[in-house]
Amino acid sequence: MGKLAQIIIDDAKNSTKGIDFLELKNKTVLITGASGLVGTYLLAGLSNVSQKNYPKKIYAVCQSNPEKHWQEITDSLKTTVMRGDLCDDAFTNKLPEADIIIHASGYGQPGKFMANPIKTTKLNTTVTIKLLEKLKPKGKFLFISSSEVYSGLSNPPHRENQIGTTNTDHPRSCYIESKRCGEAIVFSARNQGIDAKSARLSLAYGPGTKTDDKRAINGFIGRALTERKIELMDAGEALRTYCYITDATQMMWNILLHGKENIYNVGGISRTTIAKLAKLIGKITKVPVIIPKLKKRALASAPEDVRLDLQKVTKEFGKKDFVSLKNGLRRTIEWQKELYKQL
Repeated sequence: MGKLAQIIIDDAKNSTKGIDFLELKNKTVLITGASGLVGTYLLAGLSNVSQKNYPKKIYAVCQSNPEKHWQEITDSLKTTVMRGDLCDDAFTNKLPEADIIIHASGYGQPGKFMANPIKTTKLNTTVTIKLLEKLKPKGKFLFISSSEVYSGLSNPPHRENQIGTTNTDHPRSCYIESKRCGEAIVFSARNQGIDAKSARLSLAYGPGTKTDDKRAINGFIGRALTERKIELMDAGEALRTYCYITDATQMMWNILLHGKENIYNVGGISRTTIAKLAKLIGKITKVPVIIPKLKKRALASAPEDVRLDLQKVTKEFGKKDFVSLKNGLRRTIEWQKELYKQL
């Protein structure tokens, strides 16, 4: 197994600590968006599940051409990979029924979901309905929603009993509204006796992303490694609270297998400005950081502050420890260094 795959599998051990995986014994697991950051770590986490509780079958659904390291991870798990477009009814009709379904497919990058508004909407709505129809009786379903559902609210941290105030003509409405609708679909299924839940994920990062990922952390690391400098497009005053991927997936496994509620926030505690984030990455990679005095943000539709209230998930599952931003960035940078070596 190559170094890139091994780094992720070793790292993913932290995502399964303290979790009872008995629910997976002899079960069929299906994960959509399986080649994305979340999907990759969910799959890698399964490599740490004991043989007595291991799933009978794992299906990994993805559309893009998988990277070599991802193929090595799925090969090691003896996973059945199904490549296709979930918005194509002919493809979704071919998906097998499963006991455990995690719907993690979708565009996480604003640039991508704003460029594909109709497909973004369908992935979170009609595809969610079709996947629920694939769930076996007494199965478990997890919909990966987003903190974007809080868009328009002020005074974070935001709680699960809140919802955003943006209108349907918001630049990000295809993503915001379809995530809200996806949650409503999941809640409707839950009211019919299905064990279905939604996880409002916020700003997950870590090893496993692709080189074309334009989100802040990956963009800054990419520029640091290739251009040997980081140059911001604005003053970087927006506030963000980041969550390392092993913390995120640990919470998701607990929510899926043992969660008692309908909706959970999934996020981190590493709060920083974009400018400070760039400086920390610059310090670790030893490159200069150029910050303009321009106050106006480069992406006007982006929120000023993103932070979630994590009391529900931390109290129910007793989560206390989170990977620090510094340590998480170091792991991510080391992984991306190895990635760029192999290009």
